[in-house]
Amino acid sequence: MKVVDVKKLTVKYNGRVVGYLAEVDGKIAFQYDLEWQENGFSISPFSLPISNKVFVCNKPTFGGLFGVFYDSLPDGWGELLFRRLLARQGLNADRISPLTRLSLVGESGLGALRYEPDYAEMMVSEHFDLDELSREAEAIWKDRDEGVDLDEIYKLGGSSGGARPKVHLDIRGDHWIVKFPCSFDVPNIGKHEFNANKLARKAGICTNDFKLFPSRKYKGFFGAKRFDYCDGGRVHMISLSSVLETSHRIPNLDYTHLLQVIEKICIDKEDLYEAFRRMCFNVLFGNKDDHGKNFAFLYDECLGGYKLSPAYDITKTRDKAEHEMSVNGNGNPSEKDILAVAENCKLNMERCRTIMGEVKNVVSLSP
Repeated sequence: MKVVDVKKLTVKYNGRVVGYLAEVDGKIAFQYDLEWQENGFSISPFSLPISNKVFVCNKPTFGGLFGVFYDSLPDGWGELLFRRLLARQGLNADRISPLTRLSLVGESGLGALRYEPDYAEMMVSEHFDLDELSREAEAIWKDRDEGVDLDEIYKLGGSSGGARPKVHLDIRGDHWIVKFPCSFDVPNIGKHEFNANKLARKAGICTNDFKLFPSRKYKGFFGAKRFDYCDGGRVHMISLSSVLETSHRIPNLDYTHLLQVIEKICIDKEDLYEAFRRMCFNVLFGNKDDHGKNFAFLYDECLGGYKLSPAYDITKTRDKAEHEMSVNGNGNPSEKDILAVAENCKLNMERCRTIMGEVKNVVSLSP
């Protein structure tokens, strides 16, 4: 990995210049390119409206970055790989500036934003042995990675978010994220997540394609097709946490916030009822890992606005005491709390009761 101290970056979207990031007096500033001001869209609807203004980030939440740029950076597993790789080179990850980190994102970063200069050495592999990759990932997780090719593992999964080890794979032109078990998982977590996604889809929730990849050791590895690729291009994506400039590591959001953001930025108000359906499912099924980075918005150029992304990271989390995102202020919500959110957000109550009944019937059939 080539690490070069970077003070200025050009931000691009599918080959077009969006704007520029620069370090100014110890803070990070952003300005839209003139052409983008005329023909582009806001990449962060609340924080970065289209304007000729120089935006300066005054919050330390994302290391001095606006949330939309922080979304490009790896966290969880990707952050672990980044730190391990730098440590082998005798470098301290905490001394690497946010702009330098963005220069290492490359083509495998989530979403559509790209940064130049680009010093990344990422790849999306077409040739892989998932069991061997899983073994190496487990060794890294347990800090027993002597002899593991960290460079290769980083190139395959260094842009990843989320706690569990994962790799990015190209399968006949389609891009997939495949997850591996880690030390705090049950061994066949892949099969469990596959079943959870099947149940969510049966409950009417919008999910992207998913499948169970074969394994010689487990019942399979869970994989999900990436929804930030479309027709040969990339799709701009921003998480709920980053829209609101708040860390997903602090449980300070409520499903009311999700619905309020959808009301403000989404072009199709049907997304309100999709989000309500997900709230019902997460509560009734027991998916408490429902923090603000597990909800995202995609910019649809054809529609000229944002829409709620397909659901992802759908699992049953028995080990969590409360939901990461509260429902009507309650971390262990009831059906009354679910309906209270709908009422407070002025949704059609008859429709919401029908949705909750549909979800309840499906979840009741799960093991």
